[in-house]
Amino acid sequence: MTNINIQYFKHPYAEFVLGSYEGKLCLCDFRYRKMRESVDNRIQRGLNATFVEQNDDVLEQTKAQLEEYFLGERSVFDIPLLLVGTDFQKSIWHALEGIKYGETATYLDLALSIGNEKSVRAVGNANGANGLAIIIPCHRIIGSQGELVGYGGGLSLKKRLLELEQNLFI
Repeated sequence: MTNINIQYFKHPYAEFVLGSYEGKLCLCDFRYRKMRESVDNRIQRGLNATFVEQNDDVLEQTKAQLEEYFLGERSVFDIPLLLVGTDFQKSIWHALEGIKYGETATYLDLALSIGNEKSVRAVGNANGANGLAIIIPCHRIIGSQGELVGYGGGLSLKKRLLELEQNLFI
């Protein structure tokens, strides 16, 4: 069995667990979210690997780019990613990557972007299963009436992230 290098990254916005596998980021998620065990298990099973607390270049690069993002100095991440999930989940995560900094979309928008407007609930589940928070911007998804809805890091953090992105133009 191989290893997934993990590091904990505490930031004033949130505390993260970061993971890399074979030179790619596979985990950037909130350390204390409700789905922590589910996300961790999916990634470890999908890669047939176990978590080992060890640093590497990808994790250092991720920390640096997250810092730049939170300072309003970065709107796009250029870290190599490894998505671990079902084909459907990956299609949703790729669609999320298309939502630009400072913009928002709804679950229905995402469902339409993959050509299946009846999959709104499944889209919501895939969005919630995203293990690459901030990097794959699931925080940019809002309710159909413009309201803030579910977020692994909590709604107050979601609000702060959206305000950060809407108030700073890079």
